[in-house]
Amino acid sequence: MAAALFLVYTAVSLRVHHRMLSNSYDLGIFEQVVRSYADGHLPVSELKGPGFPVLGDHFSPVLALVAPFYMLHRSAATLLVVQAALIALSVVPLALWARRALGSLAGAVIGACYGLSWGIASAVGFDFHEVAFAAPLLAFSLAALGGNRPAAAACWALPLLLVKEDLGLTVGVIGLVIAWRGTRRLGFVTAAAAVAGTLLTLLVILPAFNPNGSFAYWFLADSPTGTSGAGAGSGPLDLLYRSTVGLVTPQTKLSMLTLVLAPTVFLAVRSPLLWVAVPTLVWRLFSNNYVHWGTGYHYSLVVMPIVFAAFVDALVQRGTGRASLRRYLAASAAVTLAVLPSFPFWQLFSPATWRSDPRVAVAHSLMKKIPDDATVQASTYLVPQLTNRTSVSLYGYPVSRPSPQWIMVDTWVAARWRWPLTFEAERALLNQSRAQGYRTVADRDGFVLLHLTHRPERTPVFGDLDASKHKG
Repeated sequence: MAAALFLVYTAVSLRVHHRMLSNSYDLGIFEQVVRSYADGHLPVSELKGPGFPVLGDHFSPVLALVAPFYMLHRSAATLLVVQAALIALSVVPLALWARRALGSLAGAVIGACYGLSWGIASAVGFDFHEVAFAAPLLAFSLAALGGNRPAAAACWALPLLLVKEDLGLTVGVIGLVIAWRGTRRLGFVTAAAAVAGTLLTLLVILPAFNPNGSFAYWFLADSPTGTSGAGAGSGPLDLLYRSTVGLVTPQTKLSMLTLVLAPTVFLAVRSPLLWVAVPTLVWRLFSNNYVHWGTGYHYSLVVMPIVFAAFVDALVQRGTGRASLRRYLAASAAVTLAVLPSFPFWQLFSPATWRSDPRVAVAHSLMKKIPDDATVQASTYLVPQLTNRTSVSLYGYPVSRPSPQWIMVDTWVAARWRWPLTFEAERALLNQSRAQGYRTVADRDGFVLLHLTHRPERTPVFGDLDASKHKG
């Protein structure tokens, strides 16, 4: 099952990338991080700013483990294949635990429902992310905890501290659940280590590497722009509102929470293992960034192994009879299949997924004109095609390196979602670049390739963009 799902995940993510639908944020950033480790130095990302130290952005030293694979094949595709393998691996402990405790049918159904769940589909369909490492670690830890192996559960959980800074709180809750289940000393030591590691990361390590001297994402706790009602403004009343009613409003948040529990027929709420998901869900619901509230992107990947582990645990603790178990399994499969067409795995059934756009070949032919190790600014969908051999940043973004040697932009009016520039701002900036010493090397099928023939007398001004509006 894990092998079959690995092929599904790989097919989806590689087709997205080969069709030039992957993004600078985040695939481009993570490839620059892994490339840094492969080249033998601490990670930097040109996309975050010239020479930006990524350990001051997010604390994810676990990404160094991808470097040996990247050295064998220096491509963004390597990261996507590694991610597919990690997520597929997370199916194994959950399916085996369900099979041991509930029988072969339960192992097969729960493994398949987890492997095809919408949270995993959203992550696989959107670039690469460090939290792919969290999926197998959480699955092995919670399966060990459910199988009454607390020491193994703690050992699998503690490496989460090296995956991302917010997962320290998740480890802390695992420690508390271990203590609640009877192994008090081990549980409290695990929780204490998790809290200490989180504080060290947030208050010492990240500020030490960050050019601004602080954790970069405290601003997510600010009031959302345009907040209205009881939570408007700032201060204690706003904090109270966002910590209570604001956790389930607007409707997007409640819909996401419902969809998180629906594949388990809401039975997961009967297991204490579900508490492990609380830190991740709370910071997402409390955040002022609306993309954290919904079902898109990679944000639910961490939640999926927790929810399905709680599902197995609840079924075991209830002592469910054979007929009742079959009903729960049938309902779980029905929900999984019902939502499947709304998420990226369904792309495999779309003929468009397997067709190659002729413009992709044009883009690659033009990119070949850019020499290795050149400095480049490019459109967001072109960036991940260049990160393996150039120093590339995002065209028109305020923190991008000024005066790159090359610029490549997709100016096609019918092109995909544009970011960070509108079509009009992009056209104006291209004209400005030409006036400042860039000559047109190629202009084909909407792709414009510029080369800097002489240095401008001053640093270019990137339109009317304000860097303060794009923090984080």
